[in-house]
Amino acid sequence: MAHVVYGNPFSAQRAEVIARLAPAATPGRSFEDPEALVRVVAPRLEPYLRAGSADLEGLSAADRRSLEPAFMYVCYHRVIPQFDALIERQALKAGDALPVAFAEEAVGDLMRSGLDETRALRYFALFFQLRRGFYFIQRSLAGDCESMQRLREALWNNIFTHDMRGFEAALWSRMEDFSTLLLGETGTGKGAVAAAIGRSAFIPYVVERRRFAANFTETFIAINLSQFSETLIESELFGHHKGAFTGAIDHHEGVFERCNTHGALFLDEIGEVAITVQIKLLQVLQERTFAAVGGREKKRFEGRVIAATNQPLGVLRREGRFRDDFFYRLCSDVIEMPTLRQRIAESSAELEQLVRRLVARIAGAEVPELVAAVLEALDADLPRGYAWPGNVRELEQAVRRILLTGRYTGDIPGAPADDDDRMVEALRAGTLTADALLSRYCGLLYRRLGTYAEVAKRTGLDPRTARKYVESAKSEPDRA
Repeated sequence: MAHVVYGNPFSAQRAEVIARLAPAATPGRSFEDPEALVRVVAPRLEPYLRAGSADLEGLSAADRRSLEPAFMYVCYHRVIPQFDALIERQALKAGDALPVAFAEEAVGDLMRSGLDETRALRYFALFFQLRRGFYFIQRSLAGDCESMQRLREALWNNIFTHDMRGFEAALWSRMEDFSTLLLGETGTGKGAVAAAIGRSAFIPYVVERRRFAANFTETFIAINLSQFSETLIESELFGHHKGAFTGAIDHHEGVFERCNTHGALFLDEIGEVAITVQIKLLQVLQERTFAAVGGREKKRFEGRVIAATNQPLGVLRREGRFRDDFFYRLCSDVIEMPTLRQRIAESSAELEQLVRRLVARIAGAEVPELVAAVLEALDADLPRGYAWPGNVRELEQAVRRILLTGRYTGDIPGAPADDDDRMVEALRAGTLTADALLSRYCGLLYRRLGTYAEVAKRTGLDPRTARKYVESAKSEPDRA
């Protein structure tokens, strides 16, 4: 039972243990059949959990410790339905955490199993964390291919460590010291993974208020660093005081100040930030303090940092554009996101699962006819082995386009539009000025990538400058 309770629910090893203890469990999918083992264990423990039972008091201390994992398992599974309902209600409500009507009974069960009140309350909070972690990992990440199974297992370890004995003993209140770096191509789901980590932090239960200390929907803050110019990014990160610079007409709280004590801060596109900003972020991670722009007061940051990039960090480090010391401060855990082409190569069923989920999200319900139509269009219109350069994000828009138009021909490099051909011809003829060349190039990127932020990222320009060049390309009367 200790291997089950303290193990990773997405690991093959834990599934094997459950299959040995409860042969009725679904082979290899024990996390989808949690009651199988409960049905075996609960009847054996019931006499000890009855109110007023003297059986537990008659056991030795060693026997109590041996039984503890089984007690925890049964007590946890008793409150799973209530926790799931609480998570779903809370996910729709901002502000304070909701009251927990079942807390007193659940804590009472834990105390009857031999825990003192302090430890019982901590275990109750841990149960809530476990359920949120499982809920967000399982529901945020579709797919059963090998790389997605590894990803789910890696996320669980990131939140609870690879052995929950150490987590429960000491690390549950120290996870802010573990930064995470997410690597992967655009559209692979780094934001969803970061949100799953950020919404699964330990949140204490406050007996006097009969609710948890924070609302998990407000413990996760995300910021895309590529959206801000170098002059504004420090203000967005650390805040500023009124009058700190031209245009600072009021006090502004940065994301480090807004991040909850029990929360996490997601710094997306970390590979885009200037060296000066990297140095300041490194200081915050090392000292856990920061000051607003224009201020001297040191404020403490107690959240966890998750960073992500689609840039090749090895290249950036070799070129001196990403500091080694900053990298080593971020890389307590490095998680690589699988590409959609990798997932499809591992399992042909992966595409169908993703399409089914995307159609259900778009339509608000499962509609098999729409799923079949989308899959038929993808099979008819796309070349065999299509690489999906935009990954799951591209697939989502492909599904939308098929639902609208019935077709999706993909984003295939090597087949430029007429405007792109004319730009290449003008480049070869040497008839473009530097401004015209940059304008045409930004226009080409915008047509392919679809956002000013992506154009800015590819060109190294400030987002506003990139937009200016894109708009200039759109307004040219003759691009030839």
